[in-house]
Order: sequence, then C-alpha cells, then structure tokens
Amino acid sequence: MIEVISNSPDETAALGRQIAGHLSAGSVVALQGTLGSGKTYLTKGIAIGLGINETLTSPTYTIINEYKRDNSPSLFHIDAYRLNDDKEFEEVGGIQIVNSGEISIIEWSERIPKSIPDDSITVHILITGQSSRLIKINGIDKL
Repeated sequence: MIEVISNSPDETAALGRQIAGHLSAGSVVALQGTLGSGKTYLTKGIAIGLGINETLTSPTYTIINEYKRDNSPSLFHIDAYRLNDDKEFEEVGGIQIVNSGEISIIEWSERIPKSIPDDSITVHILITGQSSRLIKINGIDKL
C-alpha cells in the first residue's frame, strides 16, 4: 500500500496524473471516501494524465460519463452514490463497462463491492484537515 498526504485539491489532482501512468486498457480504479474528500479532483487528475482535455464533471445524477480518446481506451467515470447495490450497478450497464477493456473510475465503489474486480486499483481518501487528505492506494507498487 502507498500512503500519500495531499495538502490541496491541486496536489490531489497531481496524484491523479501520476496514477494515470499506471493505467491501461481494462484498468479499474475504485475510489472510496466521504462526501467532499476529493474523489472527483483525483479523477480529474487521472483524466488529464490520460490526455483528456474535456472538462470532467461528477456523474452524480447521470451515474456514468464517457470520455472518448483517439486510438486509446475510453475513460468511463462512474458514480455509484445513487445506486443501492451491485444489482442496480449491473442494471445500468456497469458490469459491461468494467469488463469492456476500457478504463473505469468508480466513485463510491464501496456501495458495489461485488462488482469491483479483484485486480482493481483501490484508492481510499481520508479527510485529515480543511485541505489535507491521507490517500491510501492499493494495487500500485510505486508512483
């Protein structure tokens, strides 16, 4: 496990850019953390690291946003906050996306534990202060 202290949203996004360097077709990043912990900032950093120039927004109401890339796997940004369980994740097409060979980032992944592949990168973000976060990453040996 890697532990990183982030002291600002910009540092959290910079960590996301580093994580992007470890992603390839079929990668799944499972994000966990309370409301306001920085999951979307981290995802924005990952998107930038993957070369996505679109403005990334949280899919809280749409549940799934897709960001296409030329000649590379798409990025699916999934927000499971409004889902009750793994069955609902399957009903919205989540299992198909996770198994599609594209890259998936899932916020609130703890709500759908059975749907998260064993080889996923898991990121748990803990609020430690107004702007500081302790970020624990499993599934990557080093950044």
